[in-house]
Order: sequence, then structure tokens, then C-alpha cells
Amino acid sequence: MGVVTDIRSRSRSAKLAAGVSCEQAGRSGKRNVSLFWRIFSLNAAGLVVATALLLGPVTVSTPVLAGEALVLLAGLAAMLAGNAVVLRIGLTPLHRLGRAMSTADLLVPGTRPEVSGPAEAAQLIETYNTMLDRLQAERAAGAGRALQAQERERHRIARELHDEVGQTLTAVLLQLKRVADRVPGELREEVTLAQEATRAGLDEIRRIARRLRPGVLEELGLASALRSLAAEFTHHGLTVQHHIPGDLPPLAPEAELVLYRVAQEGLTNTARHAGADRARLTLRPLPPPEGGGMELLVRDNGSGLGAAAEGAGIRGMRERALLIGAEIHFEPAPGGGTDVRLRVPAPPGDRSADRTGDSP
Repeated sequence: MGVVTDIRSRSRSAKLAAGVSCEQAGRSGKRNVSLFWRIFSLNAAGLVVATALLLGPVTVSTPVLAGEALVLLAGLAAMLAGNAVVLRIGLTPLHRLGRAMSTADLLVPGTRPEVSGPAEAAQLIETYNTMLDRLQAERAAGAGRALQAQERERHRIARELHDEVGQTLTAVLLQLKRVADRVPGELREEVTLAQEATRAGLDEIRRIARRLRPGVLEELGLASALRSLAAEFTHHGLTVQHHIPGDLPPLAPEAELVLYRVAQEGLTNTARHAGADRARLTLRPLPPPEGGGMELLVRDNGSGLGAAAEGAGIRGMRERALLIGAEIHFEPAPGGGTDVRLRVPAPPGDRSADRTGDSP
């Protein structure tokens, strides 16, 4: 009985939805006539007119007179023009759909093609839009699982580097110190160089472990983590300024991690590829007229993106943004360079988005 009731309720729901859609279509005054009926009606009208002329008093002389030839040519031209107009109107949505399909990218959410045209074309466009939404949802879910696995692996590697390699290098430093106290004077300089190299390797291991696992993000929060990241990249001719207010609205842990990783990847690209000597890291809450939420801006004065293809770093940032429903844009910066702009939407029902932050 439960199954029968469910089927009936579904049937009633389907009929109700169909009735509502029909009512809405009737109110809007739009009738979606299929391409078949449009072409058939036009051809039928032409044939009916031709038959009426043949049965009527109109005749065609032998040989054909000039006036009769003009009438026939005018009728033929009218039928061809009507067929061309109907086909053009019917096939335009399909051409628009083809352009949208050729430029679609699951990592770049964009506008969907408008559902319009004959019934067949409208149904095809609507099916394509539904398929694209489903593919984007599946891509986001898959990217989320992959990124979560990646973060777990980062934590494991960071822990191994800190606990195993770090402790081993620390023990080596202690051994070298004891050796330096006992070796003759002519070998002490070489032992000192070995100590310095081991200490530099230990510092590099700790730096890599911090980048793999942002412990400051978990312990001190997003603002402190971003300030520490800016200080970390201020080296070798690159100066990173930051503008990060301390009273940030609360965010989900996933959103904070995405903001941190995008900032990290943006500064990494600046340091490695941009050839810049200045960069700026800005985080601000967005006021309600701009949609609320948070905006992260990484700006440099380097060479810019140019016409180069997107690399793994940029696509990784797009996947992370897609994971939390954020928008990310890569634009030329004022005066040269690159802007990486990430906008994280406000959580549903969040009231903290009403606060206005400082502009960059």
C-alpha cells in the first residue's frame, strides 16, 4: 500500500507541476511551437495557396507571359524567404548552444545559454544546462575528496619531516658540536661548515613542513596565518605588504583553508614566475551591496599573465574555489602585474557580513 500511495502522490505531483507550467506559459503569452510545425505550416500554406490559384480563374499561358512569370517568381521568392526565416529562427538557439558547448569549462562557472527557440531546441538547451550543472556538482564533489586526501597527505608528510627528518638532523647537529670540541684546529673550520649546512637543511625542512601543514592557521586563525605567510615570502628582493584586519567574521574551516592555500599559491607564483619586487596581500569583508562574504586579493607588479596557458597552480586554485562555491578571477593589475581575486560567499544566515571592511 505504501508503494501504491507513493506512486499516486508522484503522479499527482507530476500533473500538478505540468499544470503549473502550462498555467505559467499561458500567463506569459508565449507558445513554444516546435520546428516541425513551423516548417510544415509554412509549406502547407504555400501549397494551399498554389492549389487555390490552380482551381481558381488564374491560368498560365503557353508560352508564359511576362506578368505571369513575375507572379510565379514572386510566389517562389516569398516561399523561400519564409522557409529561410523559419529555419534561421529555429536554428539560432542551436548555434548559440554550440558556441556555449565549445567554450564551456567546468572550472570556470559561467552563464548558461538561454532556453529559447522551438520546442526541440529549448528542450535540448535545457537538458544541456541540467547536464552541466550535474557535471559541475560532481566535479566539485570529486575535487573536494581529492583536496581532502591531499591535505591529509600533506599533514602526514609534514609530520614525518618534523618528527623523523627534523629529529635526525638535530641529532646530527649535536654530534657535530661534540666533534667540533675535539677535532684539531685545522679541521675545525670544515666541521663548522658542516654544522652550518646541517642547520640550514634543518631550517629548510621546518619551512617545508610549515608550508605543507599550516599549524598557525589551526592555532592562531586565518589573520595570523596570512600575516605569517606574507612575512615568509618577504625575501630575495620581494617585499610583501599585507592589509589584514584582525576582526574578521567567522568562516568555515574549509573556507579558511581555501583562502590560505590560494594566497600561498598566488605568492608562490609571484616569487617564481612574475619577476616582481613588490606584492600586496589584502583580505577584507565584503559589504552587503557587494554580496557579503570575504575577498582575498593578491596583487603584484610583475610581468603579468600574458597569453600563457594556465598551469597546474592556477587550475588548482580554480578547483579549490569551486569546492566552496567561491569566485576566482585572474586580471591585469593597475599599472602592470597580476591580480588574483578570490570572493568567498557569506554562509547562509550569516549576520557578520553586514560589517564593512577596509578597502584595499
